This record gives sequence, C-alpha cells and structure tokens, in this order.
Amino acid sequence: MASEQDEGGSGRVAAPQDGAAATAAAPDPKTAAATAAAPDPKTAAAIAAAEAAGPQNGESVRVDSWIWAVRLIKTRSLGATACRGGHVRVNGERVKPAYSLRVGDEVRLRQEGRERIVVVKRLIRKRVGAPVAVQCYVDNSPPPPPREAVAPAGVRDRGTGRPTKRDRRELERLRGLEGLSSSRRSAETRP
Repeated sequence: MASEQDEGGSGRVAAPQDGAAATAAAPDPKTAAATAAAPDPKTAAAIAAAEAAGPQNGESVRVDSWIWAVRLIKTRSLGATACRGGHVRVNGERVKPAYSLRVGDEVRLRQEGRERIVVVKRLIRKRVGAPVAVQCYVDNSPPPPPREAVAPAGVRDRGTGRPTKRDRRELERLRGLEGLSSSRRSAETRP
C-alpha cells in the first residue's frame, strides 16, 4: 500500500489502515492548542525565563511577592502592606505577606475601590512583563466601573488664580448647588 491515489486523481495518499500508525499521525489536542495560540518568540522566551526562575515542583511563593510579580501591585512593599491591612484574601481567608501560595488558589485583592479576583495558574518569583504576567493567572474580576465621560466640574486651568465670587457662583450652578448657597445666604441674614 505504498501510494494509492483516490478516484478523483488529486494526488492524495491514502491513509494506512494500521491502528497504531493512525493514532501516531493524529495530533495531540494539547499540542495543537499550544501551537495554535503560540505567543511571539519574545514572550515565549520571557515565559521560559520566568519559569526557570520560579519555584521547583512542590515549592511555593509568598503571596506579597506573587501579586507584585504578576503586576497586580506596583511594589512588593505595597503588597505586604495590603496583606497586613486585610486587603488580600486567599481562598476567602485574610493572609499575612509570607503566606505560601500554590497553583489553583483564588486571590482576592481590594485596591483603589475595586476588587481583583484571580486564580493562580503559574507561580513566579521575579517581576515579568505584562504579556507574561497575564499568563500566570486567570482573571475573574468584575469589569471596572466606567469612567466619567465629562470632566469634573471645578477643575480650573493652571495659573488662573483663586476663583472670584462670580466664578464660584457659576461652579455652584454647574454642580446644582445654587439652592444651597441661597438658603445659606438667607440663614445668615436672619436675626
């Protein structure tokens, strides 16, 4: 069965009927998914370097170090402060900065009025770039609140000085506080 062509004459080679050869030729689903979504070479090299610097099998990483390494916090000391302040929870429990983190743990981090919920996918100790950091966790956080589309009232241009009485009244009118200022003025004039 060397090279039989199909009836259409397209030049395709018929697949061997041997079961062992057929399974060897079938692609592995894990390998196929990895090659389909392969990152660029720089990211792949950074991932390899992060894994090499990471803990060996069975070891763990400090929670303050990990949230800093995956760029959830700007500095490691801020991560330790957040842990001490009760803003970091692992699997629902408040943790100290030296808590040993493991793959599969759910980390909840409360900062700047927002809660980040991530599941640990990979343990790393060294801070890495943003494309690599995103691959170290699964983000289950709710979407951030929408930003204000309108500039906040009361922001003045630099160098314009103190607002005049007229400027202050215009700002109060924009904020919807003009009724408050008139009631305040009438309260001041009463005996």
